[in-house]
Amino acid sequence: DIRDRDMIAPRRMAERLRLPMSRLAKIAHVNRNTMTAKPESPAVQAKLGEIARIIARAAELSGDEGRAIIWFKHQPLPAWGKTAEQLVELGYADAVMEDLERMEAGVYS
Repeated sequence: DIRDRDMIAPRRMAERLRLPMSRLAKIAHVNRNTMTAKPESPAVQAKLGEIARIIARAAELSGDEGRAIIWFKHQPLPAWGKTAEQLVELGYADAVMEDLERMEAGVYS
């Protein structure tokens, strides 16, 4: 579980994604020190929430969280030529979610 009480715990998320905290902070567009010192801040929680929603949705579609994490980190999305991780880092988390919805509908971009 990546939660600590009512919030997403950055360290737990980093461990689950097998990423260093500095990399998770970069993907989430959050200062690493802020993420560590103020993990409950709305900005940190919103950014980590985007990543968590993408992983959860991909896990629903693939049937396995491990596969979803591998997909997030390593599988380029055909329409973009970039991985979901790279797209989130570029600020396109919504586009990744839209792509997942298209995949569920049987439309592959």
